[in-house]
Amino acid sequence: MEPKQFQLGDVVMMKKPHPCGTNEMEIIRMGMDIRVKCVGCKHSVMIPRAQFEKKMKKVLRSAPPKEQ
Repeated sequence: MEPKQFQLGDVVMMKKPHPCGTNEMEIIRMGMDIRVKCVGCKHSVMIPRAQFEKKMKKVLRSAPPKEQ
């Protein structure tokens, strides 16, 4: 199985919904830990990368490409 591809600014679907009812999260910080922000209530959570990769289902919207 190939590793999941995601990048900063992507909106991803998680396997389980956030308590506010939505399962869409935006990636706002990447490193060993990943900080995601709930699209519904704007609450942010920091998750270890390995745990995030298990809980992420798919990328819904990719971030727009950066212009240089």
